[in-house]
Amino acid sequence: MIQVFCKEKGSGKTKALMNLANSKVSNSKGNLVYIDDDTRGLLRIHKNIRFICSKDFNIHNYKDFYGFICGIISKDYDVESIFIDGILSDICNDADDFSSILNKLEYLSEKFKVDFYANVSCEENNIPDTIKKYVV
Repeated sequence: MIQVFCKEKGSGKTKALMNLANSKVSNSKGNLVYIDDDTRGLLRIHKNIRFICSKDFNIHNYKDFYGFICGIISKDYDVESIFIDGILSDICNDADDFSSILNKLEYLSEKFKVDFYANVSCEENNIPDTIKKYVV
């Protein structure tokens, strides 16, 4: 499953995603991973959630990011959910990039039973059709 939260910058997406991640800790049977483009939220994430700052790994495009996600999943077969905050807006240059990475994440989600939750800064009325099926 992939859920993308599309709202304007400053609308509270990060806080909502952190709350969602923290709420899953008590019921999770697997491991949770939170990927952010900076470390500001590190202390707001439950200690049982693996926090990763993407800037530490020189991720420059969606292909780098896909490889990064594959590495996380291949290292830990118990990953249940991955929360992605901030980075997708930085690494995707256009709607085609967004569509490509979401299709790749959908493949990983189905194959490895990993749920993905992602924040994307955009205006709700400018969401491309290829991405709308993932938006909640």
